[in-house]
Amino acid sequence: MPRHDLESSSAATVSAGRSPGPAPADLLRRLRARGAADPVTHVERVPARTGVPAPWPSWAPAELRAAFTRRGVIAPWRHQAEAAHLAYEGQHVVVATGTASGKSLAYQLPALATLLADPRATVLYLAPTKALAADQVRAVAGLELEGVRPACYDGDTPRAEREWIRRHSRFVLTNPDMLHHGILPGHAQWSGFLRRLAYVVIDECHTYRGVFGSHVAHVLRRLRRQCARFGATPVFVLASATSGDPATAAGRLTGLPVTAVTEDASPRGGVTFALWEPPLLPPDSDSSPPAPRDSSAPLAPTGSPPPTPGDGFPSPAPSQSTGDHDDLRQVRRSALRETADLLADTVAEGVRTLAFVRSRKGAEVVAANARRALDDAVPGLGDRVAAYRGGYLREERRELERALLHGDLLGLASTNALELGVDLVGLDAVLICGYPGTRASLWQQAGRAGRSGQEALAVLVARDDPLDTYLVHHPEAIFGAPVEATVLDPANPYVLAPQLACAAVEAPLTPADLALFGEGAKEAVDELVAAGALRQRPTGWYWRHRERPEVDLRGEGGAPVAVVEASTGRLLGTVDGGSSHFLLHPGAVYLHQGVSYVVDQLDLADGCALVHAEEPDWSTHARDVTDLSVVSVRSYVDAGPVGMFLGEVDVTSQVVSYQRRRIATGEVIDTRPLDLPTRELRTVAVWFTLSPQSLTLAGVQTADVPGALHAAEHAAIGLLPLMATCDRWDIGGLSTALHPDTEAPTVFVYDGHPGGAGFAERAYRTAAAWLRATRDAIAECGCETGCPSCVQSPKCGNGNNPLSKPGAVRVLDVVLANLPD
Repeated sequence: MPRHDLESSSAATVSAGRSPGPAPADLLRRLRARGAADPVTHVERVPARTGVPAPWPSWAPAELRAAFTRRGVIAPWRHQAEAAHLAYEGQHVVVATGTASGKSLAYQLPALATLLADPRATVLYLAPTKALAADQVRAVAGLELEGVRPACYDGDTPRAEREWIRRHSRFVLTNPDMLHHGILPGHAQWSGFLRRLAYVVIDECHTYRGVFGSHVAHVLRRLRRQCARFGATPVFVLASATSGDPATAAGRLTGLPVTAVTEDASPRGGVTFALWEPPLLPPDSDSSPPAPRDSSAPLAPTGSPPPTPGDGFPSPAPSQSTGDHDDLRQVRRSALRETADLLADTVAEGVRTLAFVRSRKGAEVVAANARRALDDAVPGLGDRVAAYRGGYLREERRELERALLHGDLLGLASTNALELGVDLVGLDAVLICGYPGTRASLWQQAGRAGRSGQEALAVLVARDDPLDTYLVHHPEAIFGAPVEATVLDPANPYVLAPQLACAAVEAPLTPADLALFGEGAKEAVDELVAAGALRQRPTGWYWRHRERPEVDLRGEGGAPVAVVEASTGRLLGTVDGGSSHFLLHPGAVYLHQGVSYVVDQLDLADGCALVHAEEPDWSTHARDVTDLSVVSVRSYVDAGPVGMFLGEVDVTSQVVSYQRRRIATGEVIDTRPLDLPTRELRTVAVWFTLSPQSLTLAGVQTADVPGALHAAEHAAIGLLPLMATCDRWDIGGLSTALHPDTEAPTVFVYDGHPGGAGFAERAYRTAAAWLRATRDAIAECGCETGCPSCVQSPKCGNGNNPLSKPGAVRVLDVVLANLPD
């Protein structure tokens, strides 16, 4: 059987000198025995699998085969060889197989073989994160192939190196943002590289979904357009985690026919996957219950972290929110504390462990608590645990990656920045603090361990909310369900028009270009002409302004805010603009690699927060208020007791205060007011209203109205992708038993992007079919009171409470009985 380290050139280094830790089953047994009650609700055994090797392709040069052999790859697995052969033969291909299945070899093999055979050929590699691109640079450079000269070209690349890379690198690794902002606008400087471009590699392509994915789809079409102008027609090779219908998603992303390779022939070590529910707190630790909710108040996520001003509202990635999700009143022990203790225990056992935490702050807290516990047990052992998250400086990120790779670190608490295919050979265990939002993400994170074929342990630590609680008690919802399909819509006019404007800046648009950009391109160009952005001439459409259009692919809420130590002027890191109000408000405790700083001043105009080092015995938790108001109605249907509307809305949120809590006990010390500006999102929404009398006649009691509307809202958000080809993370919602603008019980569903993204319009046009599918999905679900498959939402700002599944069916019955088809 051929030996594989799959993707790393450093497996021997990682393994050197390691003393074997306990087997996963033994480790789990020790962890379970730590407390009085068993916290494990289910253990799933994912069996090991043997690999199916294939011979090296005849076209693979001996030099390349020798390089892979030195790295431990004696022969490719069957899926690697199949995908590589299709690509080498000129077919666009997506390889969609499990985590650690060696997808890198599937594109490295044809790309590097071409570079060795043609000394003028070039390759462009796109990754969604800088860490993944840096990891691939290490892997390609480790092959030591003469003349390839791999190099990263991203925001961290020093300007002095950029010219050399443009002229001399033949394997450039970057990300969609740099391709959009840097390479394509400077295509004249890249003409030599683009003219010889043989392959475009798109790694982790399942991450390009929703509006972000739609933007990336047009960035790729702009790339194809520039290559064609220089006479190049590169082959696209895509790598994806296991997903539903990868060929369709890859074709929609690239605009090309794509062949999918999905049968995973790689070996896999067995995985012991445990569902872990933290223990209940003693009765006296929760002195008072939450105050009852006013039934007329909107179900907005007061106190939830950004960017979630409504149920389902998007974040750059589902697991990349930026605040602490723990409730004010804990019924169970905090998932953060439980994960920190588990991390400390596994490190003490000598087990190399990665803990995924949903927020940047949470990752710092988990790492700090684990370090403290380890130092109490063995002074100095805490130095082998660190945090990893976005916002760190480049040098810090690279050093942490190196330290984990070489075993200097035994434990790392990370946001989903390390979820993707960064090579982490040698990890023994993964802890997942809270359900990450999708099964695809869950399996990606769990797959970080056991990448060398050894047995691995994965533990999902449930947060104290209904969704996580449901999952740990209904394992079939995790282990018996398929992963989600990647959803994007390049025809979205709100994405298509600005991307066509960018293309027109790069070169005048021609009728042939409109076919490249696909459905809706002619209409979008006509609108740009009418708006004065483009001028039509006999030779095409020309951009009329001096400045380039500002198009943010990710929509992260503004420019990053620099965190600066006031006494020294030292730059500690950055925080994205959308999170700054929550993480960098005056008085906030900001954690950076275990060192605490307190924010003295937040200057939003200059994008700077001044901090000083301090070790308080309390933490801070920002609280916000959110509201939605109707700006205008574009269209409506009067259906008697039911009204269906489409229009513009303002979603406003403001951080109004923060709590200080004792670190040791979680006790609330005080609540301090803040005076930060209100943030507004003007977008497009679809909403329906019902008369109170119609609800009473349908059997929905007054006390059940908020839960019935809330459940219907969640399900409607979940089913809208059937009609709008969107992602649930791109839309938000709000429901209320009495909205001041409508003066009636109302459910809103809105686009989570400034100006709208076209989803609400599609929902309005297909309202009857959309809401009928929503009603059927709820009614046909086998659960009794509601579950993630029908009315619970992973992004609910109110902890999925209140919800009434029977009430939601009755609400939708009223709507459908009156709404015309």
